[in-house]
This record gives sequence, structure tokens and C-alpha cells, in this order.
Amino acid sequence: MTSQHQNTPSSEQIRRAPKVLLHDHLDGGLRPGTIVELARDAGYSGLPETDPDKLGIWFREAADSGSLERYLETFAHTCAVMQTRAALVRVAAECAEDLAADGVVYAEVRYAPEQHLEAGLSLEEVVEAVNEGFRAGERRAKEDGNRIRVGALLTAMRHAARALEIAELANRYRDAGVVGFDIAGAEAGFPPTRHLDAFEYLKRENNHFTIHAGEAFGLPSIWQALQWCGADRLGHGVRIIDDIQVREDGSVELGRLASYVRDKRIPLELCPSSNLQTGAASSYADHPIGLLRRLHFRATVNTDNRLMSGTSMSREFEHLVDAFGYTLDDMAWFSVNAMKSAFIPFDERLAMINDVIKPGYAELKSEWLFKQTASTSSSAASEE
Repeated sequence: MTSQHQNTPSSEQIRRAPKVLLHDHLDGGLRPGTIVELARDAGYSGLPETDPDKLGIWFREAADSGSLERYLETFAHTCAVMQTRAALVRVAAECAEDLAADGVVYAEVRYAPEQHLEAGLSLEEVVEAVNEGFRAGERRAKEDGNRIRVGALLTAMRHAARALEIAELANRYRDAGVVGFDIAGAEAGFPPTRHLDAFEYLKRENNHFTIHAGEAFGLPSIWQALQWCGADRLGHGVRIIDDIQVREDGSVELGRLASYVRDKRIPLELCPSSNLQTGAASSYADHPIGLLRRLHFRATVNTDNRLMSGTSMSREFEHLVDAFGYTLDDMAWFSVNAMKSAFIPFDERLAMINDVIKPGYAELKSEWLFKQTASTSSSAASEE
């Protein structure tokens, strides 16, 4: 847990710390200026604002409105400007650059290929354009002195009927930039079991998948995702807190599902700011991540939709540092958890942990140590 020998990290240290992101939507992280330019190029006139600053504010306010219809409208605008190869390449490249500039060293970014076909692209062309963009973004980030590796997760919409088709697509591109599969969309009324054929196919192919579950619908969604579908990770999974009882004396009792999730080290892709917008918690201090961290669940920190939440990985950690007093040790714990849970091969995950993440946090901690030493020496000298 937290160390008494370490201070609270500054915003600058949080930004520089090597971070790992597992749950980020490509169509939820566009730059407002890019949306305006792409809309102009495509002749799309549906934007509520054409000034980038005002548009960014509109997206955040719409996501905070409490109206599901208005929240879903935000994605209608971003997807509308992501219908050509050039647009997809640009958005993906900027995504990689923005994450790298924020200190993210590994990211899995998800998107639904079926939502980008309106201008005549095929599913394969969509995947290849996004992959091209991620590679370009990685190169440009490296030129700016930032290192990042980005893997794609192909998402099927749970209200549609293309899950098996998208799962097969993910399997075809698994050695060409795609690291896994996901389903997303409204949980209520669209259980993951509707897409069992896709999950059974992926298991037969020894492929990886995560499932949006336990964000709004609760424990049944989590149970189905794990026990019927066999998910490797839970997208959100925050409602597992409903199976944990905290007594008045502070003792904690885990229900059988919560115990299973913890015992099996099933990763939880927690997204604090997004969870506040959807009502999973009333404040960062009340967010279940505090208890889940204390109980040693495989908790990870994520952004979900950076545009709609006005957030970044650094901002997410800043909120958690303020709410729970987390230190660099806690940040490292979350980052290692996420890297352990990534969908790339074990030896590559281990190398990222041992060669990038742990040394990065050690360097930040050593800076604090030397700063403390210098401060102590200065105080001693002033007393002589």
C-alpha cells in the first residue's frame, strides 16, 4: 500500500510517470479542433459548435447532463467525422501522440469497425487505416521524445448482430496490430450471452477478449460476462462493489462473485471520471476504487472517453491522489496491474514492467529522495 517514506507526487511527476491504459475509446478521445476540421472536410453540418474550445466544453457538459440521449449524441458527432481512411488515420495517429505526451507507455484503444462504414469503407479497410494511424502516431511520439506502444481492440456493438463477424476480423488481424476483442453498448436488455457464438469462437482460437460489464447493469452482467462468456477482463466492472459488504466496525465481507473475481485476479478496467458521470459514485473519494485497491483486487485506472470526460490518464491519477493520498508506489501498483493484464505476450509484458515501468517509477522516487536530502542539508546549514 502507501509508503510513509514517500511524498505525494506532483502533477508534473504524475504526467512523467509511465502509465498503462487498457480502456480507451478511439471515438471518445478526438481533439475538438480535429472534429471541426474533419467536419468541414466532410461537409458535416451537424456539430453543435464550430469553435474548438466551445465544442470541447459542449462535449463535457453533454456527457455530464445525466441524459443518456444527449450522451449518445456526442458519439454520433465523432463517428460522423470518422468515415474515411484519411480521417481514421489522422484520429488514430493523434490518439497515440496525445497518450504518449501524457506519459502513457502502453495503451489498448478500442473502436467498433461497424460504425465507420457509411462512406463505403470495408471492415478490413477500417482496421488497416486505424492501424496505420497508430503506427504513425507511435513514430511521431518517438520523434518528440516519448515512447508508446498501442494495440487495437475491435469492438462489436451489443445491440447489433455482427459480433461473430467482428470477432473473426479481430482474429485475422491479431498479428497485425489488433490485440483483442470487446463488446460495448447498453447493458440493460442486451446481455453478453446474446453473442456467445463470438466468444466461443475466440476461445477456440485462443484469442483474448474483454467485455463491457458491471458499469450500469450490475452483478448479473458481470456474472454472465465471466461464467457464461469467459471474459479475460471486465470493462469497468465497478459494480462488483455491490457484492462487498462493509460493516460498521470496518470489517469487510466478500460475496462469492466478488471473491471469485479477486481470487482469479480478473482485471477491472475502472474509469473513475466516467463512472462519476454514469452515477457509479457521487465523488472521487466515494469511488469504489479506493476499497478495491485496499482489498487487492486487480484494479486498473483508465480514461474511457477522454473527450467526453475532459480527462487524461494524468488527470485520473491526480483525482485519485487528491481523494486517497496515493503516492508513486500506488501509481506503480496500478500501472503494473494493468501491464500484467494486457493482451500482448507474457514476455513482452514482463519486459515492459521490468525495463520501462519499474525503472520509471524508481527514477521519480529517487528525484524525491535527492530533493529531500538537499532540503535537509540546506536546513542544517542555515542552523549553523
